[in-house]
Amino acid sequence: MVSIVPVASWLAALVAAAVVLVRRPRPLHADVAADVLLRWILVFPVGLMGLWAALGHIAFPAQAAASIGWAPSPFQYEVGVANLGLGLAGLYAAFRGYEARLAVALVVTAFLGGAAVGHVRDIVTAGNLAPGNAGPILVTDIATPVALLLLLAVARRRA
Repeated sequence: MVSIVPVASWLAALVAAAVVLVRRPRPLHADVAADVLLRWILVFPVGLMGLWAALGHIAFPAQAAASIGWAPSPFQYEVGVANLGLGLAGLYAAFRGYEARLAVALVVTAFLGGAAVGHVRDIVTAGNLAPGNAGPILVTDIATPVALLLLLAVARRRA
């Protein structure tokens, strides 16, 4: 279950964006498409994934740690609260302007990029291939910030 949530959040974002874009008048410009996809990435992979991660680290720390291949730690509460903040900020920014989206993207890039570095380091140094360390979450920890920054660059023309 844990491994499919990051992938499901990305699929939900892509489907939601596709539904919106199919209904848009033509011609469809790249900045409009980027803006729509950006909104749904902020709702699902950033917003709802942030809330899901917060719930896991705060309410179910032993299970969250086990899925990552780690022992439970008091720091999980702090990671959970950080995820809560990211999730709420992502949901807020999804329906706000460029500056709010950029601010959230910068925080997401620092947090998820740092998490990705930590996961890779754990893979290399400890051979930790647990699904919550080396599985889909690693891919989304890299893909989400990259997508946000690229889409913001394209959407900037519209701002």
